[in-house]
Amino acid sequence: MAEVRTLAVDAAEEGVRLDRWFRRRWPHLTNVQIQKLARSGQIRVDGARAKAETRLAAGAMVRVPPLPEASEPPPRDGLSSADRAFVKGLVLYEDDEVLALNKPAGLAVQGGTKTSRHIDRLLSAWGEGLDRPRLVHRLDRDTSGVLVLGKSPAAAARLAGAFARRRSQKTYWAIVAGAPKPGEGVIDVPLAKQGFGDREMMAPTTAKDPKGEAAQTEFVTVSHAAQAAAWMALKPITGRTHQLRAHMLALGHPILGDPKYHTGASAALSDELRLQLHARRIVLPHPGGGDLVLEAPISPELRAGFERFGFEESEAPEDPFRR
Repeated sequence: MAEVRTLAVDAAEEGVRLDRWFRRRWPHLTNVQIQKLARSGQIRVDGARAKAETRLAAGAMVRVPPLPEASEPPPRDGLSSADRAFVKGLVLYEDDEVLALNKPAGLAVQGGTKTSRHIDRLLSAWGEGLDRPRLVHRLDRDTSGVLVLGKSPAAAARLAGAFARRRSQKTYWAIVAGAPKPGEGVIDVPLAKQGFGDREMMAPTTAKDPKGEAAQTEFVTVSHAAQAAAWMALKPITGRTHQLRAHMLALGHPILGDPKYHTGASAALSDELRLQLHARRIVLPHPGGGDLVLEAPISPELRAGFERFGFEESEAPEDPFRR
C-alpha cells in the first residue's frame, strides 16, 4: 500500500489495541513493523502520536501510512481442503454473531510448543482479521463437547462477559469410578497448582492457602452401574483449570480414563477408556438478545463408556439440576 489513508474505528472494535487493529487488517505485518511505525509518528490516532498498545475508541480516526507489502500472497486461510472440511463439520450452531463447535477429544483449543493442529488455527477456515471467530472460553484437550466462539469483537466481548459473570450454565457428563454418596451436592474445595509443565496439576487446598483459588462444582448422579461406576452431571460454578477432574478425584470418585487425576483402582477400571468427560450443554445469553441453548451429541469416547456400563442417553433429564 503506497498511499496514506485515514480509517475510522468501527463500533465493534471499541477497546481493541492499536497493534491488533492493524494486524486484523494486514496480517502480514509484524509487531516490530507496527511498533516502528508508531514510534516514528507515521501512525496517528485522531491526529496525535499513539503507542502500539493504545486502546482505540469507537469512531477514532487512524492515520495509516504506506505499509510494506507482503513478501508473497498468503494462502486464503493456510489450511488444506481436508482441514477446512473437518472444522466445518464440527459446527453445531452458527449465525452472524455466534459459532458453536462440537470439539472432539484429543484436539487442543490453542497451540503450544508441540501442538500445530488446534482449534484456534482451524478457525482460519472462516477467514482472517475481522472475519475470524474468537475464542471466549476453553476446554481441555481431552474433553469433548460444546465450544462457543464470537464471530465479531463485540459478540466475543459479550459472550466472554457472560462466562466471566457466571451468566452461563454449563452441564458436563462424566463417568466416574464408584457411586458417590450422597448422589448429589456441591463440592466446595479450593484448588492450587502444583508441579510444572506436563506434570502440572490442580490439588485440593485450604481457604488459607495464598496460592489457592475458590472452586465449586455442583454434581448430580444420573445413573449408576451397581457400585462400580456412575454417570454424573457436573456443573462448574467457578471455572478453574481442570476443576471437574480435580474435584471428582478429591471426592474419591475420579473420572474414568483420566491420565492425570486418577487412583490405582480407577486406572484399572478405566482399562482402555479415554477421558470420560463431555461438555454436553451450555445455556447463555445471546449477544443479540434472548437465550442460546447449545447441546453436543456424545463423543465416541463417552459412547464407549456408556456401552461398557450399560447407560442409555434417554435416562438423562433435560436439565439434571432443575429442582
